[in-house]
Amino acid sequence: MRLTQYFLPTLREDPSEAQIISHRLMLRAGMMKQSAAGIYTWLPLGHAVLKKIEQIVREEQNKAGAVELLMPTLQSAELWRESGRYDDYGKEMLRITDRHERDLLYGPTNEELITDVFRSSVKSYKDLPLHLYHIQWKFRDEVRPRFGVMRGREFLMKDNYSFDLDFESAKRSYNNMFVAYLRTFQRMGIKTIPMKAETGPIGGDLSHEFILLADTGESEVFCHSDLLDLDVLASDIDYDDVQSIARIIDQYTSLYAATSDMHDAEAFNRNVPSDKQLSARGIEVGQVFYFGTKYSEAMGAKVTGPGGEQVAVEMGSYGIGVSRLVGAIIEASHDEAGIIWPEAVAPFDIGLINLKSGDSDTDRACEDLHAKLQNAGKAVLYDDTDDRAGAKFSVMDLIGLPKQLIVGPRGLKNGSVEIKDRKTGAREELSLDAALNKLTT
Repeated sequence: MRLTQYFLPTLREDPSEAQIISHRLMLRAGMMKQSAAGIYTWLPLGHAVLKKIEQIVREEQNKAGAVELLMPTLQSAELWRESGRYDDYGKEMLRITDRHERDLLYGPTNEELITDVFRSSVKSYKDLPLHLYHIQWKFRDEVRPRFGVMRGREFLMKDNYSFDLDFESAKRSYNNMFVAYLRTFQRMGIKTIPMKAETGPIGGDLSHEFILLADTGESEVFCHSDLLDLDVLASDIDYDDVQSIARIIDQYTSLYAATSDMHDAEAFNRNVPSDKQLSARGIEVGQVFYFGTKYSEAMGAKVTGPGGEQVAVEMGSYGIGVSRLVGAIIEASHDEAGIIWPEAVAPFDIGLINLKSGDSDTDRACEDLHAKLQNAGKAVLYDDTDDRAGAKFSVMDLIGLPKQLIVGPRGLKNGSVEIKDRKTGAREELSLDAALNKLTT
């Protein structure tokens, strides 16, 4: 993609309304534009990152046996009255009346809707277990939306709902999603730590938040530092192998990890050696939660059991903040110059910088490199503008592409170009062929 043909409205100065780093950098990098309080237009660069994250989420959900559907943003109030939540939810719910005076709402979550989908079609225990998920926009009318996509009113979520016959089956579904989440986040190039979360009146210990460590995180967390060294991608996962999944769960849950509201200082000091104690800031990017028959009992979502009896299904929900992840990754991966994208979610793989647009030799070399990189399957943003070299470097550092390929007349006289690694800042001078080989293998 040529920068002269792309839409990238970058800003030189920090926007006054941005209070945190991700909000500031997303606006400056031309990733989004505010449309209303807590509501944003995703511009091409931001949209590209959003779609990369969404696709990784989708692939890992599918591998874990979940089936994708798409539920509407608008829901009937009647379903929420069945569950008893319509009047209890609060002002965060945007309530709407259509021309026929029917009560609707812009979905802040989807438990009622998915339970209705299930109860209308599934009648026998033989059709269980079942995981249904979608990736859809939600709306919660926050009193003070702030921090950009970290706490907006409209946001993109992946919601998965599991349906099982009994608790043991429900726990297996929960464990599978737990591991799927570990894989999902690690594939994005980030490390998250699962931490016990409040389960409310349901009780038990089947709720975990997945926390991304970041110096600018919203809450304080405490954990065993060995959790950062675990690698869930090191071996293949068989979701049908209950014991293998349980071993992975035990690896992550046997070591201390807690957010500030669940933290027990005495237990932390007792169970974690002093040289392994990690206190940091963190951002929640996902949560897995078992809630049993809370909705199935209230809404009559029952199946015929093995003995012919009617059984209310056991349910769980599993959420990932897709749009929130864009901001969270920036909070965890940036420097003074701008964003540093992990390769898996970067909007482009390579930024190709022509240091002297209009020079025939430089233009010809850049055109050749651009074509060959694209033919090799690399996504390239080619800066073919006539801006000064310093301005080009600043923009490329700001938008954070993993690699920069720098081509100028001086280097070409020696038959060389330069590669810069955005994360480390390391620069390497190579021949054109060597540079191509390095960037495509």
